[in-house]
Amino acid sequence: MDPSIEKKKKSLDNYTRYSSIAFQMLIIIVIGVFGGVKLDQWIGLTVPVFTIVLSILAVILAIYTVTRDLLKSQKGPDKKGSGTT
Repeated sequence: MDPSIEKKKKSLDNYTRYSSIAFQMLIIIVIGVFGGVKLDQWIGLTVPVFTIVLSILAVILAIYTVTRDLLKSQKGPDKKGSGTT
């Protein structure tokens, strides 16, 4: 395969992977904030306790998820157990 085509494909793969990670983070955080807002409305709190707590937890969960995915992707598919010893 032509090296320039291979380089473009790898660049596109990286772009796709990092874009999906960004969307995954966004979705986790939005769900946390939305859930906190709805809980505060449902319970009738004047101070947005659940919004603050769930927002912080969602950010922590998003960072954990991204870190886990990045570490897993750096190991590569061939470094997992292949079944041979």
